[in-house]
Amino acid sequence: MTKWQPLKIGLVINPIAGMGGPAGLRGSDDPKGRALAQAEGYALTAAARVSSALKPMLASSDSWQWLACAGDMGADLLFELGFQRIRTVYTPSEPSAAEDTKMAALALQKEGVDVLLFAGGDGTARDLLDVIDKRQVALGIPCGVKMHSGVFARHPLAVQEILQKIQAKTLVTALSAEVRDIDEAAFQRDQVVTRYYGDMLVPDDLRYLQSTKVGGVESEALAHQEIAADVIEQMQDDVIYFMGGGRTVAAVMATLGLPNSLLGVDVIQAGVLLAANCSERALLSWAQRGSCRIVVSIIGGQGHVFGRGNQQFSPTVIRAVGIDNIISISTKTKLQSLSHGIIVDTGDAELDQALVGLRSVCTGYEDAVLIQWVTT
Repeated sequence: MTKWQPLKIGLVINPIAGMGGPAGLRGSDDPKGRALAQAEGYALTAAARVSSALKPMLASSDSWQWLACAGDMGADLLFELGFQRIRTVYTPSEPSAAEDTKMAALALQKEGVDVLLFAGGDGTARDLLDVIDKRQVALGIPCGVKMHSGVFARHPLAVQEILQKIQAKTLVTALSAEVRDIDEAAFQRDQVVTRYYGDMLVPDDLRYLQSTKVGGVESEALAHQEIAADVIEQMQDDVIYFMGGGRTVAAVMATLGLPNSLLGVDVIQAGVLLAANCSERALLSWAQRGSCRIVVSIIGGQGHVFGRGNQQFSPTVIRAVGIDNIISISTKTKLQSLSHGIIVDTGDAELDQALVGLRSVCTGYEDAVLIQWVTT
């Protein structure tokens, strides 16, 4: 009789992943940006997100054998959560750097982990892609600002579902998913273009895996015009609007004749730009000045509304504005491609649950559809 073996999971956490989001930065890769975010008091959030992903796995802790990077890159959190089968295989420098992510991944791969679980964003995925074998199965816990790649679980809570299916032998295949990141040169020209860096093997369960971000290939100009007309017609002069990123919101701003941060959050009122590319803290300051609304678009392909590249809309900001004051917009083409509904991943489980349910999304002039908002 074959002896049952626990699933061998390697864990690497990028502890600074996501720090740049609330500060209005495009990512956490730039040391100067990280220093600025730390100086302004923005806290590390990756550990909390990894914790929410792994806590549900405690109930079946005998099913897992953990191999981890020491300290805040993995082992500390596992011990804190109460897992028993833990072995550290790499000790990072202090403070840790991208090179430590690569060295830890190599050490874990050498140990023959079944799944290399990593926490971070596109930058972390690229670091792993540089060193791991193409046959190594990996899975990302979404913690970064930039998450255009298709190698992340759709929500931290989905990680348990994927790993349990692997352990139960109901999910044993893997698919090749793209690792992508923003093309900085194109972004400087106000173009959101993602660059392809390579493929990574990920567990094959499309219900729980995040799609690669896509921007429609068809001409969506008319749909954008109609959405813009509807949003603008509903705007009130005594209300402050927080305009999220993306091309659909950019169309609203263009119709108003206002500049747009594209990947940031702008503040407008009565057709006037009050502030551009705002941080979480700046949005909270504006929220204290009067009635506010959030205008946010749905990410094509992935279907996320919060938690992907717009962490300035933090749980605190969303609560300050009020969940009934969220205006979500999308073309029907984007929505028709979503089999799982619209995903909320704010990092706050209580707020996520408050946001789920059947909600209206503006898809044109005096045109809206009802669609479920979900967490996994």
